[in-house]
Amino acid sequence: MKKLSVIGIGAGDPDYLTIQAVKALNRVDVFFLMDKGPAKQALVDLRREICQRYIVDRTYRFVEAYSPERQRGDVDYAASVEDLNRAKQATFERLIEEQLSDGQCGGFLVWGDPSLYDSTVRILQSILDAGRCAFEFEVIAGITSVQALAAQHKVPLNSIGGSLEITTGRRLAAGQVGDSASVVVMLDAEDAYRQVSDPDTHIYWGAYVGTPDQILIAGRLEEVAESIERTRKAARQANGWIMDTYLLRKP
Repeated sequence: MKKLSVIGIGAGDPDYLTIQAVKALNRVDVFFLMDKGPAKQALVDLRREICQRYIVDRTYRFVEAYSPERQRGDVDYAASVEDLNRAKQATFERLIEEQLSDGQCGGFLVWGDPSLYDSTVRILQSILDAGRCAFEFEVIAGITSVQALAAQHKVPLNSIGGSLEITTGRRLAAGQVGDSASVVVMLDAEDAYRQVSDPDTHIYWGAYVGTPDQILIAGRLEEVAESIERTRKAARQANGWIMDTYLLRKP
C-alpha cells in the first residue's frame, strides 16, 4: 500500500516545525513540490531547506510539478475554485500513480497547517473517493500564519470572553462577517480592511510572517490603513508575490 504524509511546515520559519513533523519527514521517500512559477521559487527553496536540515541518514528525492492556478478576473469564483481543484486532483493523482511505488511514502509539505485554507487534504480524499488510486494518508498539524502573526505582535487572538472569527478578504469586503470582537482575515488580495467602517478598530497586520522578509504594522485602522496599503503594494512589486494576514479587533 502506498502511503502519504501531508505535513504542515509552519508559516515560513524552519524552526516552526514540530517534532511530529520532523519525524514524519524522516519517513518520506518522495516529496512532491508544486511549482508556482519563478516569483514563488522561494517557497520551493524553503521546502528543500527544511528537508536538508531535518532529514537524517535517509535517501529521498524531490518531484516537482506545475501547480495549476485559479482563473481570475471577471469569473464565477465558486466555479473557478472547483475547476482549480479538479486540475490539482488530476496532477496529484498522476504524481502518486507514476512517482510512488507500492510500500513507499510520499510527502506534501503544506505551508502553515493543512486544515486552514489549504486544499491538499480535500483533494486527496476526492482521489480516494474516485476509486482509481489507492493509498493511506496522515495529516501532521503545523503552525499557521494566524498563530505566528499573534506571536510576532505579542497579542492574544481573542479578547477576554470574546469570540474569534477567521475569514477571507473576499467575505470581509462583502460584509459577510459576524459580530466577533476579533476577526482574522486571510487571502485578502484587495485591501478589504478599508471596508471596515469603525475607524477605532485596531489592526495587527503582517506579511511574510516568520521569514527574513517579515513586515509588521499595527495601530488604529484609521491611522495605519494607508501605510499598510502602500507597504503591501511595494512588497508585492519587490517580491512578485505577497502572503499576508491580519487581525482586526473592535474597540
